[in-house]
Amino acid sequence: MTDISTAEHELETSPAFWRSQEMLLLQQVTALMGKDLSPEAVLYEMLHLLSELLGLNRGRIVLLDESGKSGSIRYAYGLTRDEISRGRYALDEGITGLVLARGQQIIVQDIDKDPLFLGRMIERSKLPAGAVSFIALPIRIDQKTVGVLACHRIRRRARPLSDDLSILRILATLTGQILHLQTYVEEKTEALRQRNEMLSRALETRTSRYGIIGSSPQLLRAISELERVSDATASVLLLGESGTGKELFARALHLASPRRDKPFIRVNCAAIPDTLFESELFGYERGAFTGAQTARAGWFEQADGGTIFLDEIGELPLGMQTKLLRTLQEGTITRLGGKREVRVDVRLVAATNRDLAAEVGRGTFRQDLYYRLNVIPIHLPSLASRREDIPALALHFLSRTNQANQRNVSFSTAAIERLQAHGWPGNIRELSNLIERMVLLTDHSPLTAADVERFLPGMAGETPAPAPVSAPMPAVALPPAMPFTGMEVVRPYVAASSHSAEELRGAVARCGGNKSRAAQLLGLTARQFNYRWQKISAQE
Repeated sequence: MTDISTAEHELETSPAFWRSQEMLLLQQVTALMGKDLSPEAVLYEMLHLLSELLGLNRGRIVLLDESGKSGSIRYAYGLTRDEISRGRYALDEGITGLVLARGQQIIVQDIDKDPLFLGRMIERSKLPAGAVSFIALPIRIDQKTVGVLACHRIRRRARPLSDDLSILRILATLTGQILHLQTYVEEKTEALRQRNEMLSRALETRTSRYGIIGSSPQLLRAISELERVSDATASVLLLGESGTGKELFARALHLASPRRDKPFIRVNCAAIPDTLFESELFGYERGAFTGAQTARAGWFEQADGGTIFLDEIGELPLGMQTKLLRTLQEGTITRLGGKREVRVDVRLVAATNRDLAAEVGRGTFRQDLYYRLNVIPIHLPSLASRREDIPALALHFLSRTNQANQRNVSFSTAAIERLQAHGWPGNIRELSNLIERMVLLTDHSPLTAADVERFLPGMAGETPAPAPVSAPMPAVALPPAMPFTGMEVVRPYVAASSHSAEELRGAVARCGGNKSRAAQLLGLTARQFNYRWQKISAQE
């Protein structure tokens, strides 16, 4: 027995033995981190191994609460539930509270002789009879103390205190990283959950309800803002680059509002001569000017009970800005040549691609009207910021143009990718016009990336003409061999084995399950696509 005890003592005093124990602890903890990111599992096992391998007993991790004014035990080993429940500390309260408040490690050599040690959790009779030490180290995240790693240490152990401190510092740092990773994952998970919820709601009702194509986060955020203010009566100012679909958003706001069954009136301020603004917006009485044989209600009266959309409101002359402001403030208009006020109930939606704040600074736009319009500003995203919507928009415009012109042009996958890569300074309007031009001027299908390249604006901002062909076709005419008969134009014969099952499934996936669009993407008619689809389905 004496020889065995001596051997055990020599082993426990050997630095190599303790190094192996430390390495085993770190290996076990890091291996567990690779399998489970849950702090509960990793930190509990870390405290367990501290006790079993290194003799640092009753380990606990105290974390600050949300108020940052106190902390409580969140993870522990060797403590009962009742003992854990008593482990609450205000800042500067006891040894643990001091570490929480000051962020510095504290070592109590003998808990019986330190007046700051509370002894709140464990009765002294349950601890060893000899001197017991207490070690508490701060846990930090981004240089901020968020908790404390603490444990008991038997002083008679044959292991240097400095070694215990070294491994505890490593574990305190590791604990901070684990907690930081948990916070990061929770934030990302919550952000993804919110985005998925937003996308789900939008894809189910919003875009289809308003006729707006796309599902990008930027677009859905704008629609969400639009719906949140749809029941209000305050003016809405739509901001964004030219061609981003302001009229479509104005209609969407009208459709989402309680005024949906009342008139929606669109007025393009850029298309009205300065001398006609008042009569167009507010109407006129008979005899108000030469040629006014009858009275006429203006756009505001015609929009009574509904919504009026003033597009390009930055073009409004200063004189009309004053009268518009009065109408918005008082809810009345006076016809040109009239003497009585007419009350109107109108929700104003305005749009501009100008910087109205800069226009106010230059004195070309009234400041009071700007503040009146800018109650609810909604920024519409540019097409370049929502590139993931380009395939759906391109196929929508392609289908519409094909139907309007009795054509059957399609895009290859590479053509769609080339459209996505373009900068689109003219936004959705530019995309729509480009696709219409390609459909009308091309003589083959499907269109490739090179075809798209030919029609895109050149370096000088000019649109190159389509590549010459041996027998050019009229812009709108159908090929002579395929006269229009009221039916879909038939494509040239394509072998039944022209596309693999993977290509068919990939096209359907890219088109969100829409087989008609998938057929266009592959250069097939709906009938040709359905034949191939049924064929691969039968083989499975």
